[in-house]
Amino acid sequence: MVAFHRAAVISLALILAIGILVPAPVAKAAASGQFRAYWVDAFGDGLFSEAQIDQVVAATKVAHLNAIVAQIGRRGDCFCNKASMPRTQAAIASAPFDPLESLIARAHAEGIQVHAWIITTAMWNSSTAPLDPTHAFNTHGPTMTGRDNWLDVRYDGALRETSNSAANWSFDPGHPDAADYIARMYTSVAANYGIDGLNFDRVRYPDGNDLAAWPGVNQWGYNAVALARFQAATARTDRPLPNDAQWMQWRRDQITGIVRKVYLETFAIKPQLRISADTITYGDVSDQLGGWVASRPYRETLQDWRGWTEEGILDLNIPMNYKRDQCHATGPGCFGDQHTWYRDWSEFAKSHQYRRQTTIGSALYLNTISNSVAQIREALRPGAAGDPSFGWVGYSYRAPDDLASAGTRSGDAGRAELTKALTEPSSHDTVIPPVFASTVAVPEMTWKTHPTTGHLRGTAIADSGSLFDGLRVDLYDAETGASVATTRTDGSGWFGFVDLVPGRYKAIAALTGRHVAITSVAAGGLATVSLAPRAIGPIR
Repeated sequence: MVAFHRAAVISLALILAIGILVPAPVAKAAASGQFRAYWVDAFGDGLFSEAQIDQVVAATKVAHLNAIVAQIGRRGDCFCNKASMPRTQAAIASAPFDPLESLIARAHAEGIQVHAWIITTAMWNSSTAPLDPTHAFNTHGPTMTGRDNWLDVRYDGALRETSNSAANWSFDPGHPDAADYIARMYTSVAANYGIDGLNFDRVRYPDGNDLAAWPGVNQWGYNAVALARFQAATARTDRPLPNDAQWMQWRRDQITGIVRKVYLETFAIKPQLRISADTITYGDVSDQLGGWVASRPYRETLQDWRGWTEEGILDLNIPMNYKRDQCHATGPGCFGDQHTWYRDWSEFAKSHQYRRQTTIGSALYLNTISNSVAQIREALRPGAAGDPSFGWVGYSYRAPDDLASAGTRSGDAGRAELTKALTEPSSHDTVIPPVFASTVAVPEMTWKTHPTTGHLRGTAIADSGSLFDGLRVDLYDAETGASVATTRTDGSGWFGFVDLVPGRYKAIAALTGRHVAITSVAAGGLATVSLAPRAIGPIR
């Protein structure tokens, strides 16, 4: 078994030639192009056959959209044949049909991008185990014990989300083996398919909290291995309460670590991939006293997406701004002024893009077509301080309006009416020209197409093979000695930094002994270092 060494009781000096972080100005330049897409989920028609894929591509093109965010990873499976997770057992066309490969070929032929959407932490949701013996639920689910069990556990011992219809079992992001498996789900798709981007969904801790016992606090993350890692990192021996500030931040850091690792490891495979995330916008951001750190996404799901955009470990943030535009106050079918909430979250997201991009996601299935067009126009409008919008994504292709969602008309009929409202003058929208009157290109990622910075990744593994888990690594300017940035290794001894200006810098970690690794970071490049520090002195 791999040993976990607590960085606080060890010291080591590591000298590296690395870079310095770029300051993070808020983007003000006008957006060139727009990211326009449907989310195409895998719980209904869309990806199950060649004919369905042809229909998805045609519907995307006629609506003047330029991208498809396709759900190829549902719960530890893949709507594809060449990934680390097994091929889905859903009733798709038989092999050699590969839904993702087929979608890429047909979409690219029409000039449409494909972004592979994977549910990050969902493992399974049925009481009947998956048929494939290699599925993670069978190899690391509830029948496994010790380190082989990767399941997330709630504070009260619950193993499944019981407050919603999904009743999911989930991976615990704090379990190092589960976190590595999650990262491989993404990198295996990046390595084997000609996708244009990877899309995180549910990259957070689960819902299904006991709100009566712990209102507004996430209560998941109590897998025994994850809890032991937290205790080793903090020198604590207790089982923390869900609202313990140190425990909440540690769990939040596990999610951020997965995003950072996927960002850099996929950069190593295909530097031009667009890494995006579907992020949480519960409630209204403007009425949550204390700002972002008191917001429901930050506290209830332990998802620091504002921090991800600031660090630069996302290329595209897609807030799931799912609000009913008709709800101006509490009433039938409404709770709160969702009309205002939508605008508040859109403004917040646009004003916190830093060096990357934001495109607003809206819930077609909750709205009339008229209200959806109004929300799209709001999504595309620059922020109050001039911050640009880089586009819109609609959930979903399968349920394009409230009538289709309710089953009172077909999805095909709803999409046809929505397409006309987007591309032609109609009673749904009084503004001329229509919101998507013509086609546009997907916005350029200038930090990737014309880079001025580079990245660095590394590992800290002892000669014995032991991993340095939670090892703090501090970056300094080697010429001035100025502090640049700090990070910690994950459970596999991995660490990484993004947006580094090329130059000579040093990294110092709190370990005894000395290890030197020299490297350089080039603009648009990724430097890799392998550190093999020896622990000297007692390990506590």
